[in-house]
Amino acid sequence: MTIRLLLSSLFLLAATTARGDDDLDFFEQRIRPILVEKCQSCHGPEKQKGGLRLDSKEAWRRGGGRGPAVVPKDVEQSPLIAAVRRDDDLAMPPSETAKLNDREVADLVEWVRRGAPDPREGVAQIGGMTRDEASRLWSLRPVARPVVPARQSLTGNAIDAFLDARIGSSGMAVAPRADRRTLIRRVTFDLTGLPPPLDEVKIFEADESPGAFAKVVDRLLASPHYGERWGRRWLDVVRYADTAGENSDRPLPHAWKYRNWVIAAFNADLPYDEFVRLQIAGDLMTAGRSPGETADRIVATGFLAIARRFGHDIDKDVHLTREDAIDTTGKAFLGLTIACARCHDHKFDPITADDYYALYGILAGTRLPFPGCEPTPAPRDLVPLATGGMAFAVAEGTPGDVPMHMRGDPEKPGVKVPRRWLEVLGGQPVPPGGGSGRLALAGWLTGPENPLAARVMVNRIWLGHFGRGIVPTPSDFGSRGRPPTNPELLDWLASEFIASGWSVKAMHRLIVSSDAYRRSCEASADVDPENARVARFERRRLSAEELRDALLVAADRLDRTPGGPHPFPPESTWHFSQHDPFAATYPNDRRAVYQMTLRNRRDPFASLFDGADPNSSTPVRDESTVPTQALFFLNSPLVHECSERIAGRLGADRSEDQRIERLYEILLQRSPSMEERERGRKFVADYAGAVPDVEKPTAPWSALARVLIGGNEFLYVE
Repeated sequence: MTIRLLLSSLFLLAATTARGDDDLDFFEQRIRPILVEKCQSCHGPEKQKGGLRLDSKEAWRRGGGRGPAVVPKDVEQSPLIAAVRRDDDLAMPPSETAKLNDREVADLVEWVRRGAPDPREGVAQIGGMTRDEASRLWSLRPVARPVVPARQSLTGNAIDAFLDARIGSSGMAVAPRADRRTLIRRVTFDLTGLPPPLDEVKIFEADESPGAFAKVVDRLLASPHYGERWGRRWLDVVRYADTAGENSDRPLPHAWKYRNWVIAAFNADLPYDEFVRLQIAGDLMTAGRSPGETADRIVATGFLAIARRFGHDIDKDVHLTREDAIDTTGKAFLGLTIACARCHDHKFDPITADDYYALYGILAGTRLPFPGCEPTPAPRDLVPLATGGMAFAVAEGTPGDVPMHMRGDPEKPGVKVPRRWLEVLGGQPVPPGGGSGRLALAGWLTGPENPLAARVMVNRIWLGHFGRGIVPTPSDFGSRGRPPTNPELLDWLASEFIASGWSVKAMHRLIVSSDAYRRSCEASADVDPENARVARFERRRLSAEELRDALLVAADRLDRTPGGPHPFPPESTWHFSQHDPFAATYPNDRRAVYQMTLRNRRDPFASLFDGADPNSSTPVRDESTVPTQALFFLNSPLVHECSERIAGRLGADRSEDQRIERLYEILLQRSPSMEERERGRKFVADYAGAVPDVEKPTAPWSALARVLIGGNEFLYVE
């Protein structure tokens, strides 16, 4: 009996092996040539139309927007067969001249009937990378805390140890320390966006105690102006605007609450991980909170709500609004260009179209506020607050998975994609009863298994102080972004950030207390033109907001009170259309961060001086030098008004030298040199002789003020 069973088993094994060899021979001789010659030009490594690849077994098993391309042994349920038979709306190949002949179609049918044998195991892919490549991408490795290089520094700051290890190996000399006036001006602009008052400059210059600079930093971080400065930097990243962006660019009367929430969050040093979570799901994190706290958390979701609206009837283009929200979420929190996978797998990074529609499903289950549009003017779905009023915020909608959009077109649905996290970061599904999935998403974004959140934010903070990130592409940590110039320092900062409880203010203190931050702008030999090793401090021009606010400070007319709602006309009067869109300005003397921001028509001042684009996330502002900027200082009504106010502050009863002294103190926070005094006296005399104006005896002094305002020392931070 035992021998009989053994012989039977051997016979079956031989038969199975023979059948297997025959099936693989069939694939190699009849199927592989069809796939290579007729299919892979559109569904291979270079192109993946419809998100489909056919160059490996794993690829056709995963399929594209319609699911797996082949269902082994089920000819009628295999989309590939329907396509090559041309009885499908996606007839393949699309050209009639390239279509398969009858024999080729019959061979593919037979292949599927046999169970689709395919020896091409291929390499496991996630989007534009193999799994192995994704695991080795620097930004996706777990954050590790490197050993601090041995080094003696004046501050004992680990930042200097990491930087100087690179500088020392290159043989470069570091710049000397900046003088105390330069340093307090630098740190005051960096942390508050305003110039330092003259008395604070003098106090710091006279204070030789070891803790003098630390006292300045603590005072600045405690100032309400700190949140205004760093809140503005965040608003750049999240493309904040006070209008909707559709073709009539309707006002958003409640968006300012999100702006003020961001400013308050920075001032309160809200832990960054919570700062992220509240913007995604604050309305779902209100249990046990007071009415005021609940209102704040609802307002925080303005991050999603202010996504740009598109087109004429915005309901019809809501998929583009969701794309905008996904794009900004990916760039702001992860440094990944997720929206590149809307139409097909990402060509370069480990992000698939499935990833995109898994996140899209979360947003589809989220109710976005409707700001109104030309065909449907009445707004709806704003969120009431227990403290009174409404918020332009999000709420839970009807949860559920959504189908992939073939080639990004919502009118061509594919298979449904389960809601989940990015596959390369774990791919966890939305748990049962998890609603839209936003609460789960909020946790995934800052979870311990996500190495990107901390790296991206510390790089943004570094960029804000040094003008260049350790990663020079702060919103692209993918394969097409630039790698970190000092990866050990980046990881040490990220680990320190997490250890501090995600404190942004603690990161500021750490960075500005380093030797590197206190260096002057003096360059040694031109060995490192990009200053990647940070051997010197990089001179930078004032941002548009800093320039405007500094002018108002000098004129003693800056209103330092926080801004509130804008004076939009009553909604009952709105008849905005694509031919007559909303366009208004509401000038006031509050800080620039509180000015009304149009999405479709950039403010001329902000545009001239490289302000952020409110239509898309702006991680780094451009810095241009063009003739129209110089003309602005000559002709702008704002500059003329401010220079006249400054001239009035000099004191008509003072001597000429005293007025020159006072002018330099107001604008540059220092006394003039003897040569500058002489040039000032000559300018005033020449101007008075050439342009006599008995009506305005301050005119020469106003003109001298404009000369200093247009000079590099006023316009640049060293």
